[in-house]
Amino acid sequence: MENIGALAVLLSFCLAAFATIAAIAGKYGRRPFLVVSAERAVYAIWGLLTLASAILVSLLITGDYRIAYVAGHSNKAMSTVYKFTAWWGGQEGSLLLWSWLLATYSAIVVYTNRRKFRDMMPIVTGIMMATLGFFIGMITFVASPFKVLMVGRGIINVGDGSGLSPLLQWWTMAIHPPFLYLGYVGFTVPFAFAMASLITRQPGEAWIHTTRRWAILTWLFQSTGVLLGMGWAYVVLGWGGYWGWDPVENASLMPWITATAFLHSVMMQEKKGMMKVWNMVLVSATFLLSILGTTLTRTGLVASVHAFAQSPVKPYFTTFVISATVLTAFAIIRNLPYLRSEVKLESVVSRESSFLFNNVILLASCFAVLWGTLFPVIMEAVSGEKETIDAPYYNRVNIPIALFLLFLTGVGPLIAWRKSSLSSLRRAFLLPTMSGLAVMLALAVLGIHQVEALIAFGLCAFVAATIIGEFWKGANAIRAKEHLPLPRAAFELTWRNTRRYGGYLVHMGVVFMFIGFTGSAFNLHETHNLGLEQSIRFGRYDLKLVSVNNGDNGNYEFSHAVLDVLENGKEIDQLNPEVRFYKSSQQQSSIVGIRRRLNEDLYVNYSGVLPDNSKAIFQMYVFPLVTCIWAGYWVLLFGTIICLIPGKVRLQYARTRSEERRVGKECRSR
Repeated sequence: MENIGALAVLLSFCLAAFATIAAIAGKYGRRPFLVVSAERAVYAIWGLLTLASAILVSLLITGDYRIAYVAGHSNKAMSTVYKFTAWWGGQEGSLLLWSWLLATYSAIVVYTNRRKFRDMMPIVTGIMMATLGFFIGMITFVASPFKVLMVGRGIINVGDGSGLSPLLQWWTMAIHPPFLYLGYVGFTVPFAFAMASLITRQPGEAWIHTTRRWAILTWLFQSTGVLLGMGWAYVVLGWGGYWGWDPVENASLMPWITATAFLHSVMMQEKKGMMKVWNMVLVSATFLLSILGTTLTRTGLVASVHAFAQSPVKPYFTTFVISATVLTAFAIIRNLPYLRSEVKLESVVSRESSFLFNNVILLASCFAVLWGTLFPVIMEAVSGEKETIDAPYYNRVNIPIALFLLFLTGVGPLIAWRKSSLSSLRRAFLLPTMSGLAVMLALAVLGIHQVEALIAFGLCAFVAATIIGEFWKGANAIRAKEHLPLPRAAFELTWRNTRRYGGYLVHMGVVFMFIGFTGSAFNLHETHNLGLEQSIRFGRYDLKLVSVNNGDNGNYEFSHAVLDVLENGKEIDQLNPEVRFYKSSQQQSSIVGIRRRLNEDLYVNYSGVLPDNSKAIFQMYVFPLVTCIWAGYWVLLFGTIICLIPGKVRLQYARTRSEERRVGKECRSR
């Protein structure tokens, strides 16, 4: 079966090369049959990669330990779920997953646009196939998942494998990488349409209308992947954090930041014909940062618990990133006159300027993260010495940026388009500002004196008041006009403009997340050694060690602790932290005990016992408001889904000048 899988990958590489050449040659050689054949090749590639993926998964589940990838990432003791997730648990398999996802996206794009955008679809196909060809080339010639284990000229079967890393044997890792890859890979689609529109100089903003939902959907996948990764780090790594500014964490965040900026500024081009250069740069940066993130993860350029080890793919990925960046920059610079804005910014105090400031701040944040991530790599290349950038650098730079972005989130809806008068600003800002100040004052009276935390909570109240006010004004107007109950009026309001009010819900989800992030200013942490039946006071809790049980389930040995949690002398919960030692990999991992509540999490990590077996070692944490982060994600998810639903009333925007010229030419030609 491995030969069939390897042959399917090889054939798909040949077809990707053919599709790239045929699409471009068909476009510029005016040979439609070549364009059609390139599109059919896309479907064939998807079929071949689906076959190859199915074969690899089958080899992992059945345990064919003649295959190097199977021997390195699966074993008999693992459950079927983790044998399946071993597909993306290693270098070669994850590259196959990436290729299959991009082939899937490409097939969907080609099929849904088979009768539309015929002038630029060959370029779209060519760009996507060139990108796909690179990744397939990696698993064809450099890192094949179907390589067999050999001694001399003979194939060997090692009998059992090493299994997945213990850190990956957790339920979120069954869905975190696929969601993250769906985001990374999906950003190729808006990039391909943007470049095709630029190269063919399409009139109007058709490519934006086409790719907006693609951009929103892939942004949602990326958001989900990042949040799942945060949840995994929080539960599995045992230190209680959900974000450590790890280089690979940063690699997933950077394209999310630029995609967020693009989704905001693209509305300006759609409505006003403005910020065309911004949008082209942002959509290109999102794609290139996705490739860079993949490069950092797979080449061993940076040290990370998330990254793969050094591998032979490093020079190929580096060359691809540099080449793609140079070609993209050349295409944008060459076509700058085509990207000239049709409307000038009329006032600094306008909603247009708030979008511009939002973009500038987001890009500043992205650059700060990019610099911190690449600085150690640059210094090692220049001086030969390894440098590190720690979390304090990122916090010093990004916390002020994040607070200003939060402020702009609340400001945007309050400012009018084009220009705002002083009196209108006073009316719009009065209630949100008073809400923010009232919250800050109340918290200060309650004993919170950290300036950054007070500002953050005040800004959260400011933004929340703005969003609630927008819903109230719109719903109240519909209620008065159509005599509907207020909840029905709010539903009707949202349905009539799903993009606007779904976006407000996304912003509300961000507010919840900021509340959770701000709670970290009040974290508690202590380490205690407990003997059986011994209790310890931690914060407002008393924790008592009831028992420690050891066992073995074939995959790992475990030591399981049972802790009673008491408050005011009354038992309120029981935590069951565990430490595991995996036999095949000879590695240890922890299963933490968490008491989740809306106001705070009680978090206990069990590290084992003292050398004399007299006491067990526990790291204890209290994390205030951390649940707000996960709740915020669900609000963000709900809002994004609403944004993807067509509105009941289709909004009609004024035509941009280029569209007016095009329509005028068409009328004259008739």
